[in-house]
Amino acid sequence: MLEIKGITVCYDNVPALKDVSINVKEREVVAFLGLNGAGKTTTLLTASGFLKPISGEIWFRGRRIDGMPPHKIVRLGLVHIPEGRRVFSTLKVWENLVLGAYTRNDRNIKNDLGEVVKSFPILKERKDQLAGALSGGEQQMLAFGRGIMAKPQLLMMDEPILGLSPFMIQEVGNIINGLMLKGFPILLVEQNVDFVLKFANRCYVLERGKIIFETSVSELQSSLSSVSLKKILFRV
Repeated sequence: MLEIKGITVCYDNVPALKDVSINVKEREVVAFLGLNGAGKTTTLLTASGFLKPISGEIWFRGRRIDGMPPHKIVRLGLVHIPEGRRVFSTLKVWENLVLGAYTRNDRNIKNDLGEVVKSFPILKERKDQLAGALSGGEQQMLAFGRGIMAKPQLLMMDEPILGLSPFMIQEVGNIINGLMLKGFPILLVEQNVDFVLKFANRCYVLERGKIIFETSVSELQSSLSSVSLKKILFRV
């Protein structure tokens, strides 16, 4: 589905990513782990078309997309749910959801809206409220719903439980599990390793802009006692 091949990305000539390669297959959840500043969000922004790599390639469903503008990448079905929700706070909940489908011109938008509010009933209750008045957890649900309205073939989620209460973390976990059951491939960026390991098939660990290893979930769990790995993932 998604193949990132040896990309290097710089901010003001300072490398943020160095020869990063990852891939996500059909119906697979891949975790992308590392501390703040490791380059996880930069990788997603590059795949989404907001940043351009100085070297390397990005392929999505057999088509090269590095260099494409973000709106064309979304039309192909690669959808990025950004860190911090990033809802349109001055627009109503319903308007946010409709905007998620702005790249579409098919006849299924109304039906898809119905499916989204069925999955997230709180959004139907709050449909006429301003998005900025929602709680953090409700805004995260709105961000998920807006992403789904773009009709994704693959979802990239950046820190979906950041700042949420334990109850809302459980709710977000239920949402991710539901997306998995529907066959959505997901690239999941998250610092909460215990949360990620409930869903992921494989993991990449990033440190200072470099992939230091790729592993299965079971292998990562057995390695968590390693002092060096704890330093990379937990800053201890």
